[in-house]
Amino acid sequence: MKKIKKTGKSDKKPKKELFQSPRGMADILPVQQPWWDKLIGIGQELAGLYDFGRIETPILEFAGIFEKSLGEATEVLEKQMFIVKTKGGDRLAMRPETTASVMRAYFQHHLSYGQQPFKVYSFGPMFRYEHPQAGRFRQFHQFNFDIIGDTDPLYDAQIILLFWRFLQLLKIPGLTPQVNTVGCRVCRQHYLRRLKEYYGKLKNKICKDCQRRLEINPLRLFDCKEEQCLPLKAAAPNMLDNLCQACNSHFRAVLEHLEENKFPYEPNPFLVRGLDYYSRTFFEIFGGSEKTAIAAGGRYDYLSEMIGPRLVPAVGGALGMERVIEIIKSESLFIFKAPVKIYFITIGEQAKKCGLRVMEELRHAGVKIAESLGKDSLKAQLGAADKMKAKLVLIFGQKEVFEETIIIRDMASGAQENIALSRVVEEVKKRLR
Repeated sequence: MKKIKKTGKSDKKPKKELFQSPRGMADILPVQQPWWDKLIGIGQELAGLYDFGRIETPILEFAGIFEKSLGEATEVLEKQMFIVKTKGGDRLAMRPETTASVMRAYFQHHLSYGQQPFKVYSFGPMFRYEHPQAGRFRQFHQFNFDIIGDTDPLYDAQIILLFWRFLQLLKIPGLTPQVNTVGCRVCRQHYLRRLKEYYGKLKNKICKDCQRRLEINPLRLFDCKEEQCLPLKAAAPNMLDNLCQACNSHFRAVLEHLEENKFPYEPNPFLVRGLDYYSRTFFEIFGGSEKTAIAAGGRYDYLSEMIGPRLVPAVGGALGMERVIEIIKSESLFIFKAPVKIYFITIGEQAKKCGLRVMEELRHAGVKIAESLGKDSLKAQLGAADKMKAKLVLIFGQKEVFEETIIIRDMASGAQENIALSRVVEEVKKRLR
């Protein structure tokens, strides 16, 4: 007789959902930290040399700060900001950049009463809702330098030279800095009229994106990489030919400062910045075998009027940390030696209790100790020490507790010896030399 199969619910337990990090937002694991530490360390060292103080602004700001400062026609404002609505009805934005936040802090804390110009640096995460791709994330990190309160073209040059020095110290190959000017309100408006006239006659020959840019932000026409638009861009009016006398003098002074420092800049009349608050000088530095854009910035004198009570001149820039680290890793620019590991093994409860005190003595003396005290067997702990490539292993068992000794084992040779517990710090340091 055939057995009748029982019908009903399956006995299989449903699989638990395994959470992943949100798309475009990556973990920075311990094994990746040396590259981040290297970049941040060099940046902080330069900040000290150039007399920049550190500032940290909130990740969340009132959305109006960015809506006023970034401009209605920018992609950041149109579709890339993460907006959070609070229970009280406030609209907060996860910062897409820090320049507006730094200027907000400058006014809020009356920083104009201190030493001028006000020079600050910062680093941390930014957020933009864009399509994740190589070198672009929805949560990304920037290292920023800002100088607020002075119009002198010397500071435009200093910001450019600072980022150049930063990237040189990181050994980034193939550095290509490009410099341009966007003029002031007066000469820029004159230039935009000429640009609209030129492209208006060619509206049927440019791509759909450029037709849209022509209406809302003509300067973005120079960002286009479409084949049909490139020849038209090359023949377009040049901003350098339309500068007023003041802007022309300012830009010439910036270039003279760069040349005095033998800075190998490339003038690029078609270089543009996507944010409305830029004025006069701006720059972009490309690097690596792919010529990736890794640092950019410029003067932003008008930002202060957009979010504050008065005009305060300022200049600054930002470095894309993920992009730089990717170049450093792909080009093998820094080889980090694994730290020498000392592994502490205990056998038995009494040894575990006394071993904690011994480990603290070693750490207090500056000796880095690894352990896995949850494992009871000697074999399991030795396996863990071998896996992490420990140079020395300290073995502390019940017998050693009673005799006030400890075993030192060299993992490379397998040789080991007993020493007095009172000499453990001295002996370990001697063997690490």
